[in-house]
Amino acid sequence: MGLNRRTALGMLVATPIFGASEAFARPTPASNGERLAQAARSQVGVTKDYDPSYRSIPYPNGDVLRSTGVCADVLVRAARDAWRVDLQQLIHEDMTRSFDAYPSRRAWGLKGPDSNIDHRRVLNLETYLVRQRARLAVAPPKAAGDRFDDLRPGDILTWRVWGGRPHIGVVSEGPDRVRVVHNIGGGAKEEPLWMFKLHTAVGHYRWRA
Repeated sequence: MGLNRRTALGMLVATPIFGASEAFARPTPASNGERLAQAARSQVGVTKDYDPSYRSIPYPNGDVLRSTGVCADVLVRAARDAWRVDLQQLIHEDMTRSFDAYPSRRAWGLKGPDSNIDHRRVLNLETYLVRQRARLAVAPPKAAGDRFDDLRPGDILTWRVWGGRPHIGVVSEGPDRVRVVHNIGGGAKEEPLWMFKLHTAVGHYRWRA
C-alpha cells in the first residue's frame, strides 16, 4: 500500500537525523592549548596590579595574591587552572637535579634552587620549556616582537622588552588576529600581538603538560 503525501512528510519529521542529537549534546572538548588560553584569559580583570617584589610563598602550589603578580604568574596560574600542573614544583624539582642548567647562578648569583621565586622568572621558564623540548622556534636576532609564525591558542611567547627585560605571555587567540594575555604592568591584559612589534621576539613554545 502506498503512502500518501501527508503520511510521508510526518514520518520524515518524526525520524531524527542520525547523530544530530549527539552533535548538539556533546560539544567538541577544548584542546589542551585552548584550555590554557582560556585559563590565562580568565585572569583579566582579576589580576589588576604588577608587583615584582620577592615574597615567601608555600610550596608546592604557592602563590602571591591573585590580584597582583608578574608576567610569569600568568603562565603559572593558567597551567594550574587548566591542567592542574604546578610549574613551581616542576621547576624546583628540575633545578634541584640540574641547577647549573639554569641561569640562576650567573644571572642572580644564587647557589641553589629557591622555590619562592624560581618559577616566577622568565629566564627559568624559558630554560624549563627548552628542556621539555617545547620550543618551536628561536627568533632571529633583533626580530620584531610580532614576528612569530603558526601561532595557536595556548602557545607561549617570550620577548626582551625595554632595556632587555625578559617578558612572557600566553597566546589567547590565533592564528588570525593573534592576541596575547600578559602582565607587563597594571595587571593581566589581553592585547593584540602587533602591540609587541617594538620589542624583540625571543622564543615560541608549545608546551602541553
